[in-house]
Amino acid sequence: MMTPAHGPTLLGIDVLWVATLLSGVAAFAVMVAIYAATSVKDPMAKRVKALNDRREQLKAGITASTKRRAKLVQRNDTADRMKTMLSSMKVLQDSQVKAAQRKLLQAGIRSKEWAVAVIFGRMVLPIVFGGMAVFWVYGTDGFADWSPLKKYGLVAVTFILSYKAPDIFLTNKIKKRTDLIRKGLPDALDLLVICAEAGLTVDAAFHRVARELGRAYPELGEEFTLTAIELGFLTDRRQAFENLAMRVDLDAVKGVTTTMVQTEKYGTPLASALRVLSAEFRNERMMRAEEKAARLPAIMTVPLILFILPVLFVVILGPAACSIKDALMTG
Repeated sequence: MMTPAHGPTLLGIDVLWVATLLSGVAAFAVMVAIYAATSVKDPMAKRVKALNDRREQLKAGITASTKRRAKLVQRNDTADRMKTMLSSMKVLQDSQVKAAQRKLLQAGIRSKEWAVAVIFGRMVLPIVFGGMAVFWVYGTDGFADWSPLKKYGLVAVTFILSYKAPDIFLTNKIKKRTDLIRKGLPDALDLLVICAEAGLTVDAAFHRVARELGRAYPELGEEFTLTAIELGFLTDRRQAFENLAMRVDLDAVKGVTTTMVQTEKYGTPLASALRVLSAEFRNERMMRAEEKAARLPAIMTVPLILFILPVLFVVILGPAACSIKDALMTG
């Protein structure tokens, strides 16, 4: 009886099998890359639609009739069902909804209905994933060799991560968006200074800066455009600046809005104040870059010890070790 032929092995592993597996992974990666390249969508279209919706909402709140206001209010049946369920269980509080809405605005999500979904996720995800973890740990033999303390720790970590998952997602999204806005803020302030010295009004200056920087810094352009829209429609212009400070979790933006409010209230020169702020932000960005550069040697120490030095020792000492081995064998 003939035995099946096996390919060459390396450390007991079939090389042909590993090559086939890696080829499949590479083919799948190529397909994913092609799909990602062919299905790229323009994010500006979605942002423009959100800004137009906000403009229509502000316009409806000022000039439209009650019937038109009701049409412009977007209804979400799923969000309404979740809100009804949470209200019936007495777990929906106004403070939680407001906090969730503020986080959503800072993350760039304009729909307020998602605030109820965040609170609903905090309640449902621990039940789903925690229940699955309890069944897997205690209902099956998957962790029979684990100690009771390890089993309890796995279940507890699953419950905690499931409860914190919506907040972790929003916090990560807020951090990324804030970093992108921070990068473009000094350039935006320089353009605001130029617009102010050219005689443009504040809302026209915000519109101009948003149009010029919309491609390079789309998140900052979106916020400036929304602020310009609110400046044109809200009766209290201070509210528009406070909304900008609420939507962007950044101290620099809060400083800009404070300067704008003081300029509107006391009539102080806008260009000089913005020029000072721009210089401060640029110095802060340079100091942050120098801080990262100073941390680089300490960060590179561990990869150097683990990955570079062993290879260097093999390259340097390998030929000498082979020569010594050959000399001992021949001798």
